[in-house]
Amino acid sequence: MTSLTHTELETLKAQLQAAYDRLIGEVQEELVQSGEQHYIDLAGRVTDMGEQSVADALADLDAAMIDRHVQEIREIEMALARIAAGSYGDCADCGAAIGFARLKAYPTAVRCIDCQSLHDKQFAHENRPSL
Repeated sequence: MTSLTHTELETLKAQLQAAYDRLIGEVQEELVQSGEQHYIDLAGRVTDMGEQSVADALADLDAAMIDRHVQEIREIEMALARIAAGSYGDCADCGAAIGFARLKAYPTAVRCIDCQSLHDKQFAHENRPSL
């Protein structure tokens, strides 16, 4: 049911591919940098517990950033697969067209605005830490 023109679809595909290429490059760069940092840490540059704590926090931050990039890469791969299958731009919940403006702003969107709003309300409490 997608209402995207061929030009719009090609624009979105190029946007997805550019984001994919950028993210792959960033992940590769972060992995190289984290490998170099690991080598430096093994070489004994961290000399006290305070420095070790900071180094651990930075390593965790790097790992979280890589995880976030990998998740974005997976979403882009799924969007590109939907383009290949001819289902890109169709809402996964109601089947209606998502719309070019929404896809231009968020090219990996799988739901129309109405379904996404409903989804957000239903699942807003998930993944929130509690005491």
